[in-house]
Amino acid sequence: MGGRVVGGPSRRGFLKGLGAAAVAAGGGSVLAACSGSSSGGGDNGGSGELSGSVTVWSWKNPAAELKALIPAFNAVHPKVKVTVQDIGNPAIWDKITISMAAGGQGLADVLHIGVDYLPSYIEKFPGGLADISKLGADKYATAFAPGLWQTVSRESRVYALPWEANASGFYYRADLFQKAGVDATALATWDDVIAAGKKVKDATGTALLALDRSASQADSANLFQLLLQLQGTFYFNLDGKITLNSPEAVRALTLIKEMNDAGLVLDAQGSPGQPGYDSAVKAGKVAVCPNPAWYGGYMETLAADQSGNWKLMLPPAVTPGGSRSAIVNSTHLAVAGSSKNQRAAFAFAEFALTRPESQVGIYKNKGIFPALLKAYDDPAFHTEAAFFGGQKYAEVFLDELSKPSVPTNYTADYARALKVIDDAQTKVLLQGADPAAVLKSAAEQLVQQTRRAQA
Repeated sequence: MGGRVVGGPSRRGFLKGLGAAAVAAGGGSVLAACSGSSSGGGDNGGSGELSGSVTVWSWKNPAAELKALIPAFNAVHPKVKVTVQDIGNPAIWDKITISMAAGGQGLADVLHIGVDYLPSYIEKFPGGLADISKLGADKYATAFAPGLWQTVSRESRVYALPWEANASGFYYRADLFQKAGVDATALATWDDVIAAGKKVKDATGTALLALDRSASQADSANLFQLLLQLQGTFYFNLDGKITLNSPEAVRALTLIKEMNDAGLVLDAQGSPGQPGYDSAVKAGKVAVCPNPAWYGGYMETLAADQSGNWKLMLPPAVTPGGSRSAIVNSTHLAVAGSSKNQRAAFAFAEFALTRPESQVGIYKNKGIFPALLKAYDDPAFHTEAAFFGGQKYAEVFLDELSKPSVPTNYTADYARALKVIDDAQTKVLLQGADPAAVLKSAAEQLVQQTRRAQA
């Protein structure tokens, strides 16, 4: 996810890769091998001038931005040689997995990791990531968007620094809503959205939004996940128990069914950033895109001829008076437990992610929204955007990121949860199945697969 992962990584493929890596490394020996890596000579403390070499793994745009920071970093730490490698996405996930399964052999010092992959690395490879609280990370506990610190930490241990924070946006075609006589800014709940969607379709023939109804690719349940998070819940609670059968989950899937039954859903393969979905947006076939922050800058190139027609607001609440804030994905920089130069590795991650000037530059160059709240003091986040009709659209995300946010516990079983919810949603959208019934079955299936308890 995040970093903008266009054509995002397949969680199903990751899950298979994780299992394959474990088998290749000898099954049960994987955890033992990786557990020892964090105590195998890494520089976890000490003092004095930093020196030596640090290798960083990332992908495409974020990798380019990390490379661009090296001269400024070396002005402060001239004796540290930093090498940033663009591993590619999703190739980076397999590469990290295989290296961790081999006890950290060949693993880079600094790792760029998505929020949905971090728990798997923490849980399946104890010691695979360094506890950076020992390197001074704790002082940044309140520097980032609310809820993110709990995502990168476990009790007293901290496994990464937050980088990108993708709050969810509600992008809407202002021209279509105006033609239908609907004030989009007055939409307070998703019931309001459905009622407005019917008017927009009647007046313009345009579908409300696009979904991959047949789950032809992973991530077809992004809207379902957003609706969960707006209600302060997720696939798992903070204790790791399964919540797919919760009243909030039933409400979320019921809303999606109502949209589909009303003919408001355009069937488009894939998710935002993938050809099927993007072609629907480019062709003007949808009136709303409930997508993460990165999609705004992406749309400016994708649908340049629609400049001035799009606006942005916070996503409507699921229930009256409910939350309108959700951080739907994020990425982080972690230090490998096997690194022999952990102090210098952390120093580079710290330089990139905790300095406002670093994050402002990255935003200006690649449109990556930072988790670092202090960065938003810069005028770059308060300028008018022509594509959004002169709206200062970054301020919408700042408002959202500043609000309280419930931490999401992806666990090591997120890929399995995605698969069962993809299948459940498809049964509802294509077969007319009852949301409560399919979610009950999905939760039971996930219990069997993971041995986790239901909440």
